[in-house]
Amino acid sequence: MDFAKIIIYFYPRIAFYYISYIQKYNKKPGLNQQTILTMSNKKGLLIAVLVLSAFVLLFIIFRIFGIPSFFTSDSQKYQTCVVDRGQVFIPIEASGVVEPENEVIMLSPTNSLIQKIKKEPGSRVNKGEVIIELEDKPTRDEIGQISDQLEVKCNSLERSKLEGQMARIDLDYNVEVKKLRITSIKAQLTDEEQLLSVGGISSAKMDETKQNLILAEKDLDMVLKKNAIRLKQMKTEENGLYLQIEIQKKQLADKTEMLSKLNIKAPSNGIILSVSGKEGEKVSSDKMLITISDLSTFKIKGLIDEKYSEYVKTGNLVFVLAENEKMKGSIGNITPTVSDNKIQFNVHLEHSNNPNLIPNQSIKLQVLKSFKNDVLRIRANNNFKANTEQTIYVLDSGEEVSRLVNLGIKGHDYQEVISGLNEGEIVVLSAKPFIWKTKTKEN
Repeated sequence: MDFAKIIIYFYPRIAFYYISYIQKYNKKPGLNQQTILTMSNKKGLLIAVLVLSAFVLLFIIFRIFGIPSFFTSDSQKYQTCVVDRGQVFIPIEASGVVEPENEVIMLSPTNSLIQKIKKEPGSRVNKGEVIIELEDKPTRDEIGQISDQLEVKCNSLERSKLEGQMARIDLDYNVEVKKLRITSIKAQLTDEEQLLSVGGISSAKMDETKQNLILAEKDLDMVLKKNAIRLKQMKTEENGLYLQIEIQKKQLADKTEMLSKLNIKAPSNGIILSVSGKEGEKVSSDKMLITISDLSTFKIKGLIDEKYSEYVKTGNLVFVLAENEKMKGSIGNITPTVSDNKIQFNVHLEHSNNPNLIPNQSIKLQVLKSFKNDVLRIRANNNFKANTEQTIYVLDSGEEVSRLVNLGIKGHDYQEVISGLNEGEIVVLSAKPFIWKTKTKEN
């Protein structure tokens, strides 16, 4: 660096003094015209050589040490970013209009009779407030009948358990008796072998005892097999009763839940738009009874070009841009028909009561074509391409260090870093600073 400063400082001064000397020499008396002309040509050639060599020296200096900051503009200053961790997404632009979210249609839960209408159309209701009461006597009767049957089944199960215990005791007793008989016969056989040796009994008597032992052992084996089968039968009977009890418990829970639905309640705060039916009128299951609208929360009716239909799926993420604020939402219902090459869909917001939302307000939407959460990322830049491996410079103790970095998806704001960088490192986004440069080192 000092060498470059010396060259820049002394080179123009040497050239200036040399040219001044030539000019003074030309003014000396006694020089003829031919000599002056020759000296002028030499001076021009010298100036050209000096200028050309100056450019060559400056080029070499700038390549080695960098460009002095006084030759640069403010638009060429360093641009850097810090590697952090977060979401990277690729958006597709769409448009939308703000609409009330909770315009709810409420249906009859079962075949019943309208017993009482407690709120009329135009009335304001709070969440959980009863609007219509349906007749509940048939459902209560069914609940009572199932409860009685369930109690009988539970008693049967308890009785079966007690009978099973008694049967196990009897089976175990029979096995013990058979084992004792075998032990007795074996003892008898031992005594008869001793008597036979001294001629106290005949061999026929001993053969009979052996036969009795074989029959007793077979009898024990058969009893054990029968006992195992009987125990399995008792277990199967108990499991059958358990299953019947569980089925009836489920039926009881369903009827109890149905009983609670017979009092049709407001799902949220709002205004009743319509009530179908009159008191005393029979209604069938799934008949529309009530329509409620809620102006405190909102949804977005979105429109997107038909060519992006593959990215419009229920549950897909969407960003809503309103009043310089980005709100998160997800796609709900999608209209199956296409109108004017546009697809219509609903967007449900995480915070649907945002004060920046106004009914019928036109806003911009970003449908996420692709996204990744909690990944390493850098700010998106024109110098970095998506899904490529390229050399990127990182600042390390004031010096640029080259890195071979594997880059992933690229969105408007951020780009994914798959490998090659660590969280917290500083990445150079533009050309290096226009001061005397330190040497770039490879990593």
